[in-house]
Order: sequence, then structure tokens, then C-alpha cells
Amino acid sequence: MEESKLHIEEKLIEGKNGLIFLIENTLLVLISIFVFIMGIIMVDNNSSVFYGVILIVLGSLFGFIVGPIMYAGLKVIKPNEALVLTLFGKYYGTIRKEGFFYVNPFVTAVNPTKPTLTSQAIGVNQIPANSAQVKSETHKFRDNASGKCISLKALTLNNNKQKVNDKLGNPIEIGVVVIWKVVNSAKAVFNVDNYMEFLSIQADSALRNIVRLYPYDISNDDDNDDELSLRGSSQEVALKLQKELQEKVEIAGIEILETRITHLAYAPEIAAAMLQRQQASAIIDARKLIVEGAVGMVEMALNQLNENNIVQLDDERRAAMVSNLLVVLCGNKDAQPIVNSGSIY
Repeated sequence: MEESKLHIEEKLIEGKNGLIFLIENTLLVLISIFVFIMGIIMVDNNSSVFYGVILIVLGSLFGFIVGPIMYAGLKVIKPNEALVLTLFGKYYGTIRKEGFFYVNPFVTAVNPTKPTLTSQAIGVNQIPANSAQVKSETHKFRDNASGKCISLKALTLNNNKQKVNDKLGNPIEIGVVVIWKVVNSAKAVFNVDNYMEFLSIQADSALRNIVRLYPYDISNDDDNDDELSLRGSSQEVALKLQKELQEKVEIAGIEILETRITHLAYAPEIAAAMLQRQQASAIIDARKLIVEGAVGMVEMALNQLNENNIVQLDDERRAAMVSNLLVVLCGNKDAQPIVNSGSIY
């Protein structure tokens, strides 16, 4: 099968002015009813039965059958909405311009979004804070979806937290928010079964693929300081996630505007152990800094003593002085001074 048959491109159409047609069709229906009544009068009076029957047939045909059917072609399009139309199973076209239009009355509007949507695909610009708000926003979205129009607004996809192993194999919990919108309504309707469910599944898949490439955090012992991590390089990771997700949902006519990491933490089963590891690492870093400072201060003290000829120390006394200074500077508690009243020799 050819690629063009698999992927339907959007065809924009412009309907006629719906208000003008509404007035014209209403006048024709009223005239048809008047003609129908005149035909009945002519038949009852036996003035012209043949012409009366003709008037009755024509008047009833348009006034009660054709006229009401023509009203089915009236469509109302709101701003940032699109109406995808099919004619006897064939793609007819898409109306993206807001207004009141008239199209072929036999066309059917198509919206594959099913009413059994969960809170993972709520078309609102904020994340509900509780379950009651989730249900409320879901019902709102169902009401919009029942209008058969495809929303072109920027929407929010808030998938549930996922437990994924990072690059080092540590289980972590991560959640993302995806800001997206439909840019090709024909692809969204015909290329996938349900573009919202499709986006949600692809977001889960892309998130797992990206998380496996990076560690949760970079250890201080690592020589490569340029390596990205989920905690320290969340913006770069989000951009890579956006790029990969965009490639996956291109077939559905969806544009990914932004992705953001909203939750990132170690899984509960290893959270305590990783906390101890972080505390130990912090203690080691602090001790390294204290020792480096202490050695510098001892070196400075010895240099100044020698330069100013305050006291002459042999190697043994210098070693003892260095040891005492290091103990004082590196100790956890304040040192208790001992005054030597005798000779150091």
C-alpha cells in the first residue's frame, strides 16, 4: 500500500455563509408550506384538482423533507477549533475558520476522542489538585468532545508517576507534564484511532527511553563532570524528551510545545539507603574541605614563624606542632588549651 494512502493530509475547505443560507432556506420552507396549503384549498374547492395535487406534492416535498434536511448542513465553529468532515465514509475536508457556515448536509463530523477519557488527558491549562476537580474537568472535556470539533488549543497531558530504572539501575519515580496541541486535524482523526490515548502511550514510552540513558545523580567520584543527570540537568533531559516525543507523535498531527519534569525521587524501597549515601558523601566532602584548609593554615603558620624568626624549631618539634595544629583545626569539638609553663626542651 502506498504511503499516501496510509497518511491522509489535511484539506481545508470554506463553507458558505450560514446566516444567509438559514434565512433563504427558512423563507423557502415557509413558501413551501404556503404552497402546500394553497394546493389543499384548490383540491377542496375542486377548482383545479390537478394543479392542486402538484402544489401539495411540491410543497410537502420541500417544506417537510428537503428543507429540514438542508438545515443539517449548518455548522458552528468556535475559535481554535476544527471540524473534520466525511462524506459517505470518504474524507471531505476540514473547516478551521471560526464562524457560522453551511456545507453539504450529508457530511458527517468526525471526532475519535472517546468519552471514556481519564484524568491523564484532560484538555485544560492547569493540573487538577484533587480527585473532585479531576472529575469536574473530565466532564467538561466530555461536553466539548461531544460537539464533534477538534480542539486546536494548547492542552496539558499530566501522566501518572512512573517507576523506571535509571542508567545505573536504580529504581526512581518520575512524572512529566506535556504541553501539546493539534496542528493537523486530519492526521489526528484518520492516522490514529484515538490521538489522546496515542499521545499518552507514546509519552510513557519516550519517558522510559530517556530515563534509562541518564543516572539520577552524578557521584563526586566521577571524573566526567560534563555527564548529564536527571536531577542536575532536568532542563536538558526535558528537551531531549520533547524531541523524541515529537518524532513519535508526528504521524498524529500533534506538536509538542513543552515538556517539564514535575516529580523526581528515588523509589521508596531504596530511598533510605540513597539518603545515607548522600549524607556520607556530604560528610566526606566537608572533611576534605576542612583538611585542605587546615593544611594551608599550618603551612602559613610555619612560614610566618620562620620568616619572622620568632622561634627555631627542629624537625621533631615542627612535627609535633603540625600534629597539634591539625588536631585543633580538624577536630569536631573545640580544643581545650594546655599552657606549658616550662621549657619546650
